[in-house]
Amino acid sequence: MISCTEFIPAYSELFKYLEQRDGKKKVLEFWETISDEYLKDSLKKCVEEAGIRGCWNYWSRSLNEEAADFTMTLDEENGEFTIVMHACPSKGMLLNLGYMEPYRDYCEHCDVLYRRVLEPLGYEYIFDDSECDQAKCNIKIRKIK
Repeated sequence: MISCTEFIPAYSELFKYLEQRDGKKKVLEFWETISDEYLKDSLKKCVEEAGIRGCWNYWSRSLNEEAADFTMTLDEENGEFTIVMHACPSKGMLLNLGYMEPYRDYCEHCDVLYRRVLEPLGYEYIFDDSECDQAKCNIKIRKIK
């Protein structure tokens, strides 16, 4: 079976192609479609069934499958979940490839995909990609009271 990481360079190139052909709007539409079609049966379902703990359940599985270096915290009492991504395997791989330049807004897909699922469910989604050039980011999800 092919691992998910083997597709990362192809994703990056696809994002560049879509933007060159039809503009950034087309990239955003593509990400929104992925969010709507794929995450409805995974992240959305987890959060609908378990609330903020559903975020923990979803990312515990997905980030471990990707072999990410991360720290997650869950504060159910305050309705908060955080991910500190110490080393994103996707962006890290792209930064280490010598034969291609990563799509400049590659990390933005995490913002678009997950925000689109969580905000309609009543959660605030805060994405800090200020260190994405080092394959690091932070995500905070908070139940809106």
